[in-house]
Amino acid sequence: MLGYLFFVVVFLLLILFVLVGVAFLTLLERSVLGYVHIRKGPNSVGFVGILQPFSDAIKLFSSEQYFPLVSNYLVYYFSPVFGLFLSLLVWLLIPYLSGFISFELGLLFFLACTSLGVYTVMVAGWSSNSSYSLLGGLRALAQTISYEVSLAFILFSFVILICSYNLVYFYLFQFYIW
Repeated sequence: MLGYLFFVVVFLLLILFVLVGVAFLTLLERSVLGYVHIRKGPNSVGFVGILQPFSDAIKLFSSEQYFPLVSNYLVYYFSPVFGLFLSLLVWLLIPYLSGFISFELGLLFFLACTSLGVYTVMVAGWSSNSSYSLLGGLRALAQTISYEVSLAFILFSFVILICSYNLVYFYLFQFYIW
């Protein structure tokens, strides 16, 4: 029982740190783009814009909700939530030093989770009940599938080299190799 509680707490901490890390990477991206375009970046909230991600989150959660009237709204709102869940589920596979979790077929689990993300894009486009959104979703679906096939071939070349699907062996194989 204590092991399961520890697993849940560590997983929730992992999700929290990943989301905060993505927020600050977005801030870094916006700052770099501001310098590239020779204009001011997001530097008005807090010291050097360090509170900008929190300001963006407050603005996101307090903005007005848009309800498409003719859409399949339950599926329309839960497909991005399912996509976020799938992308956070992939973070379980990273071999941490504490031995958080180890899958023997971790690479296949990674490919399965990333390929399920295709369905969230397709369902989001279909459930809006708009032909433009459906066409955009199908275009994104075709593009994602084509990228996944090349990624799978690249990853399988490493599987042949390492002779395992476990990502811990990928980590150990790189220990003495730069």
